[in-house]
Amino acid sequence: MYDLGNIAVLGSGSWATAIAKMLLEKVDHLYWYMRRADAIEEFKRQGHNPSYLTSVRFDTDRITFTADINEVARACRTLVFVTPSPYLKNHLKKLKTKLHDHFIVTAIKGIVPDENLVCSEYFRVVYNVPDENLAVLGGPSHAEEVALSRLTYLTVGCADIEKAQALSETLASGYVKTKTSFDVIGIEYASVLKNVYAIAAGICNGLKYGDNFQSVLMANAVQETNRFLRAVYPIDRQVYDSVYLGDLLVTGYSNFSRNRVFGTMIGKGYSVKSAQIEMEMIAEGYYATKCMKDINRLYHVNMPILDAVYNILYERISPAIEIKLLTDSFR
Repeated sequence: MYDLGNIAVLGSGSWATAIAKMLLEKVDHLYWYMRRADAIEEFKRQGHNPSYLTSVRFDTDRITFTADINEVARACRTLVFVTPSPYLKNHLKKLKTKLHDHFIVTAIKGIVPDENLVCSEYFRVVYNVPDENLAVLGGPSHAEEVALSRLTYLTVGCADIEKAQALSETLASGYVKTKTSFDVIGIEYASVLKNVYAIAAGICNGLKYGDNFQSVLMANAVQETNRFLRAVYPIDRQVYDSVYLGDLLVTGYSNFSRNRVFGTMIGKGYSVKSAQIEMEMIAEGYYATKCMKDINRLYHVNMPILDAVYNILYERISPAIEIKLLTDSFR
């Protein structure tokens, strides 16, 4: 089986913390890159992430913390990126170490702004990482539930199935079940789109639409996802698998979903800026909406939910008017 070597988590948020928790169930030692040295010192002092998932305790003797991205790149073969997609480019600008021979895992459910590339494509195009060294981590998996050791299902996508299997087995535990897939691009785009659709679900929630309509919205969202994936990467996939449909449902319905919360605030009348300030967390779907709108100009897929969310967030069209038009298009 493929040897993952030393593993590093790059990121300091809730999902990065949850992934570190899962990995330390299996590996003896972990490298962890965080941008802020003061956050690292506070983590070491308290024994937990001072800002996210504070209930999860860590044996810090088993973790090498660093605020130097080059240190983890030199020390580790496997790099698990969990930074918000809008900040990925800035983190990587500091990198002097070549990534070609590293095993790059992206657990980022977003698109690199300005580039309009999902993260695996960004690493391939800009950093010349070959397909067999690129993996994605997907599936319905709220960090808050991982923190509570609640049953979670993950899918590792990679062109090299041996590498996918190695990572899959390393993440698996009594509360984490894993599987593998070849569909790297499909998993990534589905994980991006579900954030957009979760914003739509939140907007409808804020507008007081009920469960009946929410179910119709989700049904149309999975159809929209399937149309887009067939246009972009037409392979034989089951869009109703947990990594696609399951991720969509948990993000669209759960109160743990920051994208749904963000959308709910928009539906209640908040401006985008005021909602972002009050949340104090990144809603990836806000950035993904514009990127996906731009990308779809190349494919011309019928995506009325994406269009509606874009019009609300970027064209400042009234949520009540835009969602009413959307409801008239559903059956």
